[in-house]
Amino acid sequence: MSDSPHGQSIPAEDWAGEMGERWLKNLDRFESMIAPIGKALITRAAFRAGERVVDIGCGGGATTIEIARRVAPSGEALGLDISPSLVTAATRRAQAAGVGNVRFRCADAAVAALDGPPFDRLFSRFGVMFFEDAASAFANLRRLVQDGAAADFSVWAPARENAWIAELMQVAARYVELPTPVPRAPGPFALDDPDYLRDVLARAGFGAVRIDTWRGEQLVGGAGASAEEATDFILEAMSFGRLLADARPQTKDALKADVVALFSRHETAEGVPMPATAFLVRAVAASRSAAA
Repeated sequence: MSDSPHGQSIPAEDWAGEMGERWLKNLDRFESMIAPIGKALITRAAFRAGERVVDIGCGGGATTIEIARRVAPSGEALGLDISPSLVTAATRRAQAAGVGNVRFRCADAAVAALDGPPFDRLFSRFGVMFFEDAASAFANLRRLVQDGAAADFSVWAPARENAWIAELMQVAARYVELPTPVPRAPGPFALDDPDYLRDVLARAGFGAVRIDTWRGEQLVGGAGASAEEATDFILEAMSFGRLLADARPQTKDALKADVVALFSRHETAEGVPMPATAFLVRAVAASRSAAA
């Protein structure tokens, strides 16, 4: 999942280090927060028994394990993630779940090469927006799969269509200077322009692109989080807190109080639901012979 403020990129090295550790520490909350979108994406992908699937940016492995269950008994799922800690955790979770047709590898999907025959499918829940060179990275993903392979992934729609981040940034702007957004820079909103996304996929060797819009609510901080717990999650687990790195204690306290007030207006017995919008993308790997 992406978690940086609007326009602020998180370099790949961060995911291999600090951000990967933050994700691991707050794994249940992160996964609970984006679960509705992940569920919709897996349902849309309609995996079949026997398929071999690569899950890009697999995080703690929840989606990879679910995919493995759906392609069992003869299929397999491979999760790739740049964070060694998350790969270790994902492996333990799969073992604890008794899922044997799944494996994980610590690798940068933008350049990774995989042994064995090409895979049948690609999948990613918010794991493809952080590539330094999107076209080059997607071209590498194309090399991992056979001709005609389907790729299913989710990316965030523009920040203005995601109240969970847009309203937070409005609060932050009252207290700190926000970074100037850099269009298409690596980060959660790097692929929020469908026309740009289609162009990237076409240049990488994918066709038959279909982009559907998912709209719903996600629980900030995960299911059951109070307004205070959701605020702590945003400030401590997500890179939103970096905006306050140089702020005075009084500023931090005031901003935190305003975020709690914001979340309190949305709080329910289930947690803190806020509107979210994502794109569910399906593309098909074009024939290499045709491309030649």
